[in-house]
Order: sequence, then C-alpha cells, then structure tokens
Amino acid sequence: QVQLVESGGGSVQAGGSLRLSCTASEYSDPMGWFRQAPGKEREAVAAIYSDLGTTYYADSVEGRFTISRDNAKNTAFLQMNSLKPEDTAVYYCSTGYTGPHALRASSYKYWGQGTQVTVSS
Repeated sequence: QVQLVESGGGSVQAGGSLRLSCTASEYSDPMGWFRQAPGKEREAVAAIYSDLGTTYYADSVEGRFTISRDNAKNTAFLQMNSLKPEDTAVYYCSTGYTGPHALRASSYKYWGQGTQVTVSS
C-alpha cells in the first residue's frame, strides 16, 4: 500500500500560478495527476514515467501545466500556470499503475486525499 499526500492547493485569480506537490511513502512509477470538479467525473491532467522519461498531458492543460518529479524525495509536482476558472477542482495524485493507460483514472490503485484549487475570474 502506497500512501500519497498532496499539498499546494489554494485560491488564485485567473492567469495566476500554483504548484502542487504529492509525496509518496515509497517509490512508484508512473505517477499521475487527476482532477474532479463538482458534478463532474474525475479527469486526467498529467502523468509522468520517471523510468521512461515520458510525460503525458490532457489537451486542456497542454502548454500551461508541467508535471515533474524528484525521485530522491518520492515527490511529484504539478506546476500550473495561466490558470483559468475552468481549472477549479479538487486535484488528486495517483500511483500503483495497473494499466492500460497513464491518463485513465481506472489505471491506478492508490490515491491521495486531494487538494482544492480555486481559480476566480
């Protein structure tokens, strides 16, 4: 069982930036970020394969968000720039990949508790 703890959420105005962190209790690859807005399904944001040096992004965040990780600290980051009101959601990190695709929520076994991101216009 891998434990995940997210941090870094908050409230910002449109156009602002936030950096989310997710620390895992042990090394696990890949790691993903997902988000869920009220009344909507959980959707993929980004994923990173450290072993492969590969990243994936949802179309809605491509070019604005950057996923990275510090393997020495078992921590993944999500740098979010040019934030929009539609980015408002609870953001979750995930690991314990079982396939078939890194941008599918059903592909992960372990989840953090989530951190709220609110973007005002």
